[in-house]
Amino acid sequence: MKTKKFLPIVMLVLALASCTSKDEKKATDVKEELPIVEVTTVTQENVKQNSEYTGTVEAFKTNNISSNSGSRIKQILVNVGSRVSRGQRLVVLDDVNIAQQQIALSNLKRELERARELVKIGGGTQQAVDQLQAQYDATARAIRTMQENTVLTSPVSGVVTAKNYDAGDLPAGLPILTIEQQQPLKVIVNVNESEYPHVRKGMPVTVTFDTYGDEVFQGQVYLIHPTVDATSRTFQVEVTITNRQDKVRTGMFARVAFNYGSTMSIVVPDRAVQKQVGSGVRYVWVYQGGEVELREVELGQRLEDRYEVKGGLSAGSQVVIAGASRLHDGAKVQLKK
Repeated sequence: MKTKKFLPIVMLVLALASCTSKDEKKATDVKEELPIVEVTTVTQENVKQNSEYTGTVEAFKTNNISSNSGSRIKQILVNVGSRVSRGQRLVVLDDVNIAQQQIALSNLKRELERARELVKIGGGTQQAVDQLQAQYDATARAIRTMQENTVLTSPVSGVVTAKNYDAGDLPAGLPILTIEQQQPLKVIVNVNESEYPHVRKGMPVTVTFDTYGDEVFQGQVYLIHPTVDATSRTFQVEVTITNRQDKVRTGMFARVAFNYGSTMSIVVPDRAVQKQVGSGVRYVWVYQGGEVELREVELGQRLEDRYEVKGGLSAGSQVVIAGASRLHDGAKVQLKK
C-alpha cells in the first residue's frame, strides 16, 4: 500500500528533473550560439583630395562717396543700379560756400598787402604780417579742397548700390553714394587649419552657385589670412571670381571647391562605419582571429557608398559590414557563410 502511495510522487520528481535537464541543455545551447557577421577586406584607392566650403559673394572693393565740404547737394547724376566708370562724374555740390570763401580770401589779400606796406614804412609789425599770411594760406587751401569736392567722381568702375540723399539735401553722417566693384567679385571662406600647408596664393578654385545649378565659375586664391581662429580652428581665404557675363551678384550663396591633387587612401564601405551615440566619434568593428575589436577611425571624404579613412585602419584589415547590432568589444563571432 505504501508503494502505491509513493509511486506518483516519484514519477513527478523524475518528470521535473527531466524538464530541468532539458532547460539547462537549452540554455547552454543558447549561450554557446555566436553572433553571425559579414566582413569585407579594407582596400586602397586613388582618391582626389578635394574640399568644399561655403560663403557669401562680396564686392571686390566698396567705395563710399562723401564730401567733407559741408555743401548742399545740387545734383546727383546716377541712380541705384547705374554702372559707372572710373573718373565718371557722380555728384555736383552747391558752390555757394566757395563764393563766400573767395570773398573772404580777397579781403585777406588786401589786408596782407596793407600790412606789408606798413612794415616797409615802420608803421606795422612782421608778426601781424605772418598772422595774416597764415590766415590767407589756410583759406586758399580750404577753397581748393571745396573746389575738389564740388564735383565728386567715381574712384573705380562698378555699380551704384546705395543712394542715401537727393538733390537739395545737406549730407550728414551717411555717404551720398556707395559704389561696388563687381569685376572681379570675391568670396571669403573659413578653411580647416589642416589644409593651411596646401593653400597657396594664386591657386585655381572652382565656384558654384545654387542659383545656377551645375554651372562652374573659375576663381583663384587672392589672399590668405595669416592667423588661425583658436575657437573654430579655421583660417580665412579670400577667393576672387571672374564674373562671367555679370551673372553673379553680391550677397549670393557660393560653394568654393579646392583641389589638392590625389593620393592613395584607405576606403571602407559606408555600411562598416558606426557612429557613437551622443558624439561625433566614428568607429568600425575589426575582425581578427574569430573576435571583433571596436576601432575608432578618422574619416575623410564620402565617396558615394564608401568613406575615405584618414586614420585608425590599415589596408588588409577586415571590417564588419553586417550583423553589428549584437557585438561588444572582444566578442567572439562566426562568419556568415
